Amino acid sequence: MPPHLAIRPLETNPYNGRMTPFLVLTCMVASLGGVIFGYDIGISGVMATKEASLKDMFPWLHMRMEKSSSSYCRSSSQWMSGYTASLYVAGAMGALVAAWVTREFGRRPTMVAGGAASLAGSILAAAGPTVWTLLLGRVLLGFGVGFANQAIPLYLSEMAPPASRGAINNVFQLSYDIGLFLADLIIFSVQRSRDSWGWRISLGMAAAPSFSLTLGALFIPETANSIIQRDIDFHRAVKTLQTIRGTTDILAELNDIMTAGDAQVTTNQSFYRITRCKYRPQLIMAITIPFFQQVIGFNLVAFYIPILIQNIGFGKNSFLMSALVIGLTGTTSTMVLMTIVDRIGRRAMFTIGGIQMLVSLVAVGRVMMTQLSEDNEISRGYAYLALFLVCVYLMGFGWSWGPLGWLVPSEIFPLEIRSAGQSIVVAVWFLSAFVVAETFPTLICQLKATSFFIFGGWVTMVIIFIHLFLPETRGIAMERMDQVWKKHWLWKKTIAVEETQDDCFDDVT
Repeated sequence: MPPHLAIRPLETNPYNGRMTPFLVLTCMVASLGGVIFGYDIGISGVMATKEASLKDMFPWLHMRMEKSSSSYCRSSSQWMSGYTASLYVAGAMGALVAAWVTREFGRRPTMVAGGAASLAGSILAAAGPTVWTLLLGRVLLGFGVGFANQAIPLYLSEMAPPASRGAINNVFQLSYDIGLFLADLIIFSVQRSRDSWGWRISLGMAAAPSFSLTLGALFIPETANSIIQRDIDFHRAVKTLQTIRGTTDILAELNDIMTAGDAQVTTNQSFYRITRCKYRPQLIMAITIPFFQQVIGFNLVAFYIPILIQNIGFGKNSFLMSALVIGLTGTTSTMVLMTIVDRIGRRAMFTIGGIQMLVSLVAVGRVMMTQLSEDNEISRGYAYLALFLVCVYLMGFGWSWGPLGWLVPSEIFPLEIRSAGQSIVVAVWFLSAFVVAETFPTLICQLKATSFFIFGGWVTMVIIFIHLFLPETRGIAMERMDQVWKKHWLWKKTIAVEETQDDCFDDVT
């Protein structure tokens, strides 16, 4: 490896370069994984209340829903939640396996493998003759999504210049929102189907973005960070940087990547190393951010939104149009964030969105508690009010915890533990989603509208957490991010321990 200079002092936007058309096209191809993810989540949620799919897949659940008189408990079924949760368990397993693939072979091959697994899963789920083949297809889809979610946020953050990293990485969340929107649109188009073809077409359409990701990822470049980390071809890394930055003056960025690449570790070592004191701040964020992203309620609401809309009184024939409105709300708010996140910063948007979500959850809970009874539908006026408040919540999430929950973890890890760290992020996300999917139907059945106040309590906690423990990462080069933690009021003390001791626990052994 050629000689290189020492790392420069910490500064924002330290590199030369610009946003090139090639970079934009490359990141659009990579973000197709977000479309797959959002589409599958959306399809699963809508199918949970579609009569044709319920009769064909879960006839006992369809009969139970028809007989149930409780607005809150119509969707409480362990079989239904198990079906929806199978994606999350497989996704967590896929993410952990992907740590090795991403570290040893690169970000691009991981995306290819994820797209191929999703393609096979969507075909099997659509064509399978039994419930068990449907579940197997879901597992393959989950495994593919786990691979994609592990590699794509890293890929986007490494490809992006520091000044535009927030906007580029947020394309992943925007793609997720688009996937949700497409799921609603396709289900709406086939809802008149009286046999199994409607839901089979809906499941099979996931093959389109899966095939596009598999094929497209073959033609996009590997990140310079991954090339240098694996010590493959120095000149290839130089050419990649010059192409995506639109300039030949890439020495400063190349120098930082090469210095970071000197810390060569295996995948197993990186999982062990991330527990060291100097990486303790990143590990805590890798666990807490995806966990908080689940318990503040968005994926929960997005997954069950058709059921909730039906329960609050919109009726069986109109809830899909309501879901389309909600999908547009999420997409619009994410696009707004993309224009301001690299100017306002991550911490400010976390706080603004958190306060907005808190107010909305409390208001929705109040409406549900006072207006929705066990056996009566909510009045049309209050139903529209509840929908409006849900949209306010989704907008708050769409320009805060939705995209930032993927952006911040992908940009905080040093290169030597980056693959392992992102795998932990994705695995925690999926496992937390699994717990939510398993417990939410019972929770809302037992606690009813009180559950909205519980989520509001979680939002309050995460607002405080971000304010106290997350430093601002806007505009900081990824390979210089360690300096951010050394300036934080708490984490600098944790890092200082390792600088004076060989091990975090030397003082207690």
